[in-house]
Amino acid sequence: MSGHSKWATTKHKKAAIDAKRAKSFAKLIKNIEVAARTGGGDMAGNPTLYDAVQKAKKTSVPNDNIERAVKRGSGAEAGGASYEALTYEGYAPGGVALLIECLTDNKNRAVMEVRTSLTRNGGQMADSGSVAYLFNRKGVVAVPKEGHTEDEVLEVVLDAGAEEMKDTGDGFEIVSEAGDMVAVRTALQDAGIDYDSADVSFLPSVEVPLDADGARKMIRVVDALEDCDDVQNVYTNADVSDEVLTELDSAD
Repeated sequence: MSGHSKWATTKHKKAAIDAKRAKSFAKLIKNIEVAARTGGGDMAGNPTLYDAVQKAKKTSVPNDNIERAVKRGSGAEAGGASYEALTYEGYAPGGVALLIECLTDNKNRAVMEVRTSLTRNGGQMADSGSVAYLFNRKGVVAVPKEGHTEDEVLEVVLDAGAEEMKDTGDGFEIVSEAGDMVAVRTALQDAGIDYDSADVSFLPSVEVPLDADGARKMIRVVDALEDCDDVQNVYTNADVSDEVLTELDSAD
């Protein structure tokens, strides 16, 4: 399992009790609106919307909020904004590559927030294409370990298009081509295996190993970016080892 995955898992655990809960809810709601606007409000025929709704439910977003977001996005209810999907590229200190995905109704505000978050924390914007080639677009399904062995899960997902499965400590991370993600998720559901999330993500092809100081600086940049209202996802090619994570945790 890569250091990036371990760091992402650690961040996920902390998020459950994080004060940023309301901001997280808002970003999940925005994803639902966009998915409904793009593919319609019927989850049976819109797998992107289905996964966005499932992720929101598993993050404890209230059902009423979810239903209203679907209606706004599909046009069944007034009040939906017109969001534009944007991707920016940048660097954190130490040469760590960053891919920053935004959903915004104001492009000028989004780029200003991203640039400010980077420069104030030792990072910098990068030219389009200078970072993106370091990442591959993949489907990632997270499965908890409870009740299922690695072999059981692997047997279910291999025929559905899974390329690899990583042990993340508390669960398994199943990686596939982006186009096979829905098939992998569906195979798990058909086998009665619960999953925590199913997303199309950008995974690094080349990673940059970081010591504790470098990891601390990188996390500071990512935290600042994630605080931006328009930023939905931040991907890095940082490799943070278990030992470095332990050192960071003990210093907190």
